[in-house]
Amino acid sequence: MPSALLALAISAFGIGTTEFVMMGLLPNVADDLGTSVPTAGYLVSAYALGVVIGAPLLTALGSRIPRKRMLVLLMAVFTVGNLASALAPGFGLLIVGRLLAGLPHGAFFGVGAVVAARLVREGRQARAVATMFLGLTIANIVGVPAATLLGQHLGWRATFLVVTAIGLAAMASLARLIPPLSAEERTGLARELRALGDRQVLLGLLTTVFGFAGVFAVYSYLASMMTKVTGFTEGSVPLVLALFGIGMTLGALAAGPLTDRALRPTLYSSLAALALVLAAFHFTAQVKWAALVTVVLIGAIGFLTTTPLQMLVMNKAQQAPTLAAASNQSAFNLANAGGAWVGGLALSAGWGWTSPTLVGAALAAVGLAVAALAGLLDRGAHDTSRIVARSAETAVPAERSQ
Repeated sequence: MPSALLALAISAFGIGTTEFVMMGLLPNVADDLGTSVPTAGYLVSAYALGVVIGAPLLTALGSRIPRKRMLVLLMAVFTVGNLASALAPGFGLLIVGRLLAGLPHGAFFGVGAVVAARLVREGRQARAVATMFLGLTIANIVGVPAATLLGQHLGWRATFLVVTAIGLAAMASLARLIPPLSAEERTGLARELRALGDRQVLLGLLTTVFGFAGVFAVYSYLASMMTKVTGFTEGSVPLVLALFGIGMTLGALAAGPLTDRALRPTLYSSLAALALVLAAFHFTAQVKWAALVTVVLIGAIGFLTTTPLQMLVMNKAQQAPTLAAASNQSAFNLANAGGAWVGGLALSAGWGWTSPTLVGAALAAVGLAVAALAGLLDRGAHDTSRIVARSAETAVPAERSQ
């Protein structure tokens, strides 16, 4: 594994930690700043809004900046956002800090995915991208629980100071370990926008929105399901969330090799399996051991979809994959928000605490249908998809099995 992938994974670890840690710190922040927990929840939304806005905006602004420098600059914005959060004197400025920290999220993973694909030989590109995302999954096992514990004992500001330090370490590792990417193709904003308008790219983004929304329709209410239906104590919830993170890591490890071998079959099978396991959770949630097994499976299968989705939009964007890859991160965050919203509608309608599992299954099934439609429309077409893997003159075909 190229050492440069380690720098990308460290950065992803910091991003994953700051994205999800706020969920566990909401009561602490609310108490300290004199607001309610529901109001403090806007801090989660502010980060997600930053991702949705920042992914296309920063990618467009940085379209002619060398990718190594762009990665360092994006992590600098991330670090400043977390430092601003740590030092925010009131709730309003904390909202601004969270928005600022979220802005580089999508652009970083968009640029990082293209860089990761350029660091390895043909046939291992999906594994390289999955390695970068591995940092995000490990954050859910180690970073988020540790940062939450730190915030509970030393105050939530200490958490964001630690994440600031991780950001500085990530900047240093990117500057040192990412090699100069000679003869980079300067795609330009117009070319990136044209690539984003490709029908297959748009269908890929739509698959992400619906397919991954199924995961977050359940994950958003997992703690409540575990305590109110399965019978776990509130103190056991962190363990359940850690098991979900372990599942995510297993999915990330499997996603790379499977996607390199057969992209579309991996996508189809993972979305179909996701719909089935989410539907099964409606019943297994009643039994403790079965619920825990299912939680691991949801994490694993859910994250198994992420690498083929990312590679698909990059491949179909042809020679301008960066904006498409970044926009896919916006699609993931829309899926997070949309899944939580639809799952909440089911609960508000009085359908029961396990109703989000069936909603999630339906959303995953819609994602599968969109993916199947995209594959059908693409069948028989001459595949000109490429990822810029070396330079403008030596672009390597990336999608071999569809």
